[in-house]
Amino acid sequence: MVTRSKARIQAMAGSAAVLASALCFYLSTATIRWAQIQDINPDPAFYVLVRFLLGFVVIAGILMHQKRPPRPISYHLLVGRTVANCIAVYCFYKAVQTTSVAHANILNMTYPLFVALMTWAFLPNQREWRTSLALMIAFAGIVLILHPGNLAIDIQHFWGLASGISAALAIIYLNLSRRAHDSETILFYMFGLGSLLIFTGFHDRMVIKKGADIIYLTLCGGFGIAGQYLITLGFRYVTAVEGSILSSTRILIAAFAGPLIAMDPALTVRGWAGALLIFAANVYLAFRKAGS
Repeated sequence: MVTRSKARIQAMAGSAAVLASALCFYLSTATIRWAQIQDINPDPAFYVLVRFLLGFVVIAGILMHQKRPPRPISYHLLVGRTVANCIAVYCFYKAVQTTSVAHANILNMTYPLFVALMTWAFLPNQREWRTSLALMIAFAGIVLILHPGNLAIDIQHFWGLASGISAALAIIYLNLSRRAHDSETILFYMFGLGSLLIFTGFHDRMVIKKGADIIYLTLCGGFGIAGQYLITLGFRYVTAVEGSILSSTRILIAAFAGPLIAMDPALTVRGWAGALLIFAANVYLAFRKAGS
């Protein structure tokens, strides 16, 4: 009885941690909008750099505390994961600055769909009509997000879509990397090498114009790292299905909280329909993956 009660408490705590991670990831992007309202606009690459540097400090501290070095084996997998993740986070933050927090988060959360699409394309034995139907429904949702009513498609929304596609590649590399590396090694290289790549590619954009820039850069990075930690902690105590569904609640958080937290315009009816279709497809694919 005691063991069951402990397991139940751990499951509840895990669920709460994953939900909290979704909120932290959302707040990380809301911080960028708060900065814009104050006429503070660091380049998206600067936000990415600060997030990665903070993550590197945290993971390096953990490894030092545990007195063990990272153990790289397959460098090409670690580099692939890093590059894909750098592109995903940059496009994600760029989408927030050029569109809305809600649209950026919703389109970023299409990455499970693109993982399924890549699997469907390259593994014929994974082609099943229900999965194909779920993907078609999801892409109908994406069209509704990209084409809000009578307005023309805003090309800036493709930053959000690009973040979803590149995040899918990052997840695929992560799954491959986990077969050869522990989580700390993957994070060490992702944050460390990622910081070097971002700084090398965008060092001319790392400009602090106001003292408040530092505050918003740190807040954005801090919320992002908190989300990363919480989702890692939460997935220890929930099933993959539960974790995937709870992570996808960021779609609903973004849709509800846009006008309340990020001071963004409310989603249109088409926007809500698109968000719900993408969320429903994510939920189905989570169950489908668990049952396969």
